[in-house]
Parts: sequence; C-alpha cells; structure tokens
Amino acid sequence: MVKNTNPIYKTMVWIIILVACFLAIFPLIWMILASFKTKTEVFRVPLQILPDEWNFSNYEKIFVKDNNFVRSMISTFFVSTIAVTLSLFINTMAAYVFARTEFHGKNALWWYVLLTMFIPGMTISLTSFLVVYNLNMLNTFSVLILPGLASGYSVFFFRQFYLSIPRSFEDAARIDGANRFMIYFNVFLPLSKAALVVFGMGTFLGYWNSFLWPSLTVTDPNKQQIMQIIRSMSSMYSSEYGTIMAATTIATIPGFILFLIFKRYIIQGVVLSGIK
Repeated sequence: MVKNTNPIYKTMVWIIILVACFLAIFPLIWMILASFKTKTEVFRVPLQILPDEWNFSNYEKIFVKDNNFVRSMISTFFVSTIAVTLSLFINTMAAYVFARTEFHGKNALWWYVLLTMFIPGMTISLTSFLVVYNLNMLNTFSVLILPGLASGYSVFFFRQFYLSIPRSFEDAARIDGANRFMIYFNVFLPLSKAALVVFGMGTFLGYWNSFLWPSLTVTDPNKQQIMQIIRSMSSMYSSEYGTIMAATTIATIPGFILFLIFKRYIIQGVVLSGIK
C-alpha cells in the first residue's frame, strides 16, 4: 500500500486524531479536576477548568465521614475478584470440553449455549430475581457472584481459540501420561494468557461497575457495592457534585491500575479477538 505523503492530508489526519482523543479524555480530566472544586466552582459559567484552590474536603467526606464508601470498595473488590476467578475457571473448562471432547447430546447443548448469547440480560432480570429470592440468596455475597459467572459468549470465544491449538500439543501431553485435567491446566490455560486477561478484566469491570443487579438484591449496608454507594451520594450530598466526582474518581482507579499492569496482554487479546 502506497502511503499518502500529502502534508495537507497528514495534517487533517492528525487534527482528527487529536480532536477524537480530546473528546474521549476530557470528561475524565474534568471529573478529576471537579473532585477538587467547591460546589460554586463546579457550576460556574463559563466553565472553569482549574479550581481556585485545591480543595481536599470532598475526599475527606468520602473517606473520613462516610465509612460506607470504604466498606463498599472492599466488598466490591472481594466480589469482583472471586467472580473473575470462578468465571474464568467455569467458562474455560466448558470451552475445553466443547472443543476437545465428544459426548452424547454435545451439539444440542452447544446450540443451547449459543442461544443464551442472543438473550438480553435485562429481559431476564425479573425471573432471575425470583429465582434468587426463592433460594433465600438475597443480601448475600452469593447473589452478587453466582448469577453472572457463566457466559455463552465467553465459552464461545474460548472454544474457538482452543480449536485453533494444534492437536499435536495434546497428543504430546498424553504420551507423557497427562490426563484431561492435566492437559487443560498445563497446556491450554498457559496458551490462553492474553484471552484470559482480556476476559478477566472485562468480568472484573462488569462486576465492579454493576448497579442494577446489586440494587435489586442487596440492601445490607455491609454488602452494598460501590456503584450503589455512589448513587446514594446523589441524595446524601444533593448538589455537591464535587464529592460525587471524588467518589467516582476513586472508583475508576482499580480499572486503570489493571490496565497498566496487563496492557501488553490486553493488546494481544484485542488482536486475537480480531483474528478469531
């Protein structure tokens, strides 16, 4: 492909890129800066970018005066971490079974798994609530973790990935005396690091940012999730949006840290998902 060396073309491309980057990152920057502003500065017209004085009272409110925020951060991190571990284990093992084993009714069961991909989660919220209610799971960590562990899309993706792994790897492991579980743990899982990281991060952020399901199933303050607490701040602090922005800023930190730690695997996973 011949590259376009026209300076006007290159300038226009860079302008478009810079505008897109600005539009994407400006809300995040404004949120962080607003967390250090007073109520008057947040609502000032025309828009005030920097605060007159860097005000830390918003962070003092959520960390010192509001114990629920810190408790919800710990609770949400616990739920998200357990959910990621169990979700990856369940979905990758199911994918391995569909990719590498033969059993009666496999095709019918596989079509059933695919069907779940086309059912919007919102449409089954009421029935899911009735199920956990009848099982007496409300106000427990189980109700926050278990219902979202299995994912038809995750099983589908990992299955397609496992189908691309040469059978010679599996045959070599069998010659060395490995059984199905040993092949799964020692061959397939190490070869899917990038995919595991991408889906693990997606699962973690899904649980971390979850609002509707925790609001339906948890009212115990000791088990409320971070998004429930941030939503309740809208009533608690009324129009003090600086405090709400401070809480939201803190809530974005875990996802940002995870991205910095696993960014190499994330890039590999995005490329992998495009190929598959």
